[in-house]
Amino acid sequence: MEKNLEIMPVGRWGLFPDGLPLMIAGPCSAESEVQIMETARRLKALGINVFRAGIWKPRTHPNTFEGVGTKGLKWLQRVKNELGMKICTEVASERHVFDCLKFGVDMVWIGARTTANPFLVQEIADALKDTGIPVLVKNPVNPDLDLWIGALERLNQAGIMKLGVIHRGFSTFEKIRYRNSPEWQIAIELRSRYPEMPFFCDPSHMAGDRKYIRELSQRSLDLGLEGLMIESHCDPTCALSDAGQQLLPEQLGEMMKSLVVRAHDTDSPEYKENIDQLRAQIDVIDESLLSLLGSRMGISRQIGEYKKVNNIAILQTSRWDSILERMIAKGAEYGLPEHFVTVVFNAIHDASVQVQNDILSDE
Repeated sequence: MEKNLEIMPVGRWGLFPDGLPLMIAGPCSAESEVQIMETARRLKALGINVFRAGIWKPRTHPNTFEGVGTKGLKWLQRVKNELGMKICTEVASERHVFDCLKFGVDMVWIGARTTANPFLVQEIADALKDTGIPVLVKNPVNPDLDLWIGALERLNQAGIMKLGVIHRGFSTFEKIRYRNSPEWQIAIELRSRYPEMPFFCDPSHMAGDRKYIRELSQRSLDLGLEGLMIESHCDPTCALSDAGQQLLPEQLGEMMKSLVVRAHDTDSPEYKENIDQLRAQIDVIDESLLSLLGSRMGISRQIGEYKKVNNIAILQTSRWDSILERMIAKGAEYGLPEHFVTVVFNAIHDASVQVQNDILSDE
């Protein structure tokens, strides 16, 4: 059962300068002391105060670069001591947490694969208890909102109130332009449930390609997310992991200048009047949609009764494929994306099939 979370405002974490967006930047992986210090210096010159680098890298296949391990924490500690930056890295076990505490890491995050494992999340939560260290939780690999919320609950129950989330997209078998599917609706749903939660986007992992990082960053800011975690390397061509999605610090600086941060609200009477009118129109349309869906479901029930009398199978796959193809084409005429039309009409079809199945089952 979902519970309320006790969250400390990010302004009291002592990590980020005033103003939005909140920025976290640094290389995908710590590779050498020279690479870490050079990247950190160039990011510091941009005004970025929170430096990230992967120390332990969860890789799909063995015998690939899995991070330099604990020795890389010494390099992060040097960034903190010499440049005055805050440092953060990913943890996936109790041992990782204890090593981070030993080297003065200021913040940790839990990666997508770890978020999907409640045993590991609980282990990390127990290790972090009473430390006061902020924790960011990436969404699980698959689009499971309850699993994401469950991880937040475990940490919060361990007394961690400096708690935030990172949206990095979800794995998908579909061929899309990005590495991970944004599934913005899931992030929006989490935001609506916990509006006080500091919310970051990781456009680097979402994109998988540096050419998409700006558009995803802007989209997240347009949706009201407060922060960005972006991978930046002093020489991405030589990066040992995720080279294609890392920006030079100077490229990141140019991108930051181009981003537009939207206000959450305004005192303008004209804006409020116009937005209220438009929202009222949407409310009317939404009620009409519900009415039409109710009528459609009533017809589906009649069809189910007719199939029952005539002993006809519920699922008519070829007919549905034809209907969906026609609706996608018709949706395009109204400027509706194919993915959106497909999701909506498949949901309607599934509900109709369930109604007819209930009728046939009621013998």
